[in-house]
Amino acid sequence: MPNPNSQADRIALQDLMLRYAAGVDDRDQDMYQSCFDDTVEVLDFGPDPFKGKAVWVEYVWSALEQYSSTQHMLGPQLATIDGDMAYTRSDVQALHYFKEGEHERFTLWATYFTDMRRCDNEWRIVKHRLLVRGSELA
Repeated sequence: MPNPNSQADRIALQDLMLRYAAGVDDRDQDMYQSCFDDTVEVLDFGPDPFKGKAVWVEYVWSALEQYSSTQHMLGPQLATIDGDMAYTRSDVQALHYFKEGEHERFTLWATYFTDMRRCDNEWRIVKHRLLVRGSELA
């Protein structure tokens, strides 16, 4: 028998990743922070893992300083829901426009593998991993 909350959960999981992208692109730090559990672990965005929401958000906001704008376009999400945990896969194409320098744009093609936990009826990201598929400097 299907889980009666499955459709609502799937929409909530998709909305969480859309808030993640919109928070970055709109430079809305409050929206972006709201996506994460305090203990989030973020992998493969650099040589070392990022542990904790404050550390991760500080890194992202610092990295964004070099760009005049960004746009993160997410493909349809594949999700497996197991009680209060969800495991998602989202393809992303992210455009990053430099403020200055020898390049105008950095484009990234990647897949996000994101674990989410429901706490107090809200889904939050607890683990986030980036698998780079390709990139281009223009």
